[in-house]
This record gives sequence, C-alpha cells and structure tokens, in this order.
Amino acid sequence: MSERNKDDDYEYTRETLYDLIEKGREGIEEMIEVARQSEHPRAYEVLAGLIKDTANTSEKLMDLHRKIQTIDQMMLPAPEKQSNTTNNLFIGSTTELQRMLKDLNNDNEVIDVTPDNSGHDETSGQ
Repeated sequence: MSERNKDDDYEYTRETLYDLIEKGREGIEEMIEVARQSEHPRAYEVLAGLIKDTANTSEKLMDLHRKIQTIDQMMLPAPEKQSNTTNNLFIGSTTELQRMLKDLNNDNEVIDVTPDNSGHDETSGQ
C-alpha cells in the first residue's frame, strides 16, 4: 500500500464516519421529539437503536485512528540496535571488595568491618 493511497483512504473514511455521526446526532434529536410526542414504545425502541448505531460509528472512528497509528509505526524504519551493557556482580564481603579495589588502585587503606553483639558494625583498621 502506497503512502498516498493510505492517506487518501484514511481521509475519505474519516470524513464518511464524521458525516454518519453528525447525521446520527441530528436523527437522535428528531427522534427524541417524536418519542416525546407519541409516547409510543416503538419510538423509544427506534431511538435506542439510533443511539447505539451512532455510538458504534464513533467507536469505528476511534478504531480507524488506532489502525492508522499502527500502520504508521510499522512503516517507520527499525530503530538502530543498541550496544550491549555488561553488568558485573561482586559476591563477597565488603572487606574482600575493599582489598580487591586496593589491589586495583594500589591504595593501602582497607576498612575491616566486623559485627558485634549489639547489632552495630564496628570499623577497625583505618
């Protein structure tokens, strides 16, 4: 389907649906008057059907918008593939992590954390 045909068909269908909705609204207004004046159950039944048909046409208009958006998204070029991100996970104690970082940075400071009985951490070796 060419872009031009798609746009033309969309506009034509959209205009037709708008016209049908507008005529349905006018018909509803007129049918309300007929139902009030006649107070006949059949008039109210016809009014209910007209309201339902107008609501369905409005729903078709919204479906048309969703479908055209889907088509437009499918016609867009595929996004460029992103590079992979590698995450590293260290499993060990904080002391082991600091020692590893010390070896990498050649830094002499290692903080050794050991828990005491009170539940608080004590820091030693600074």
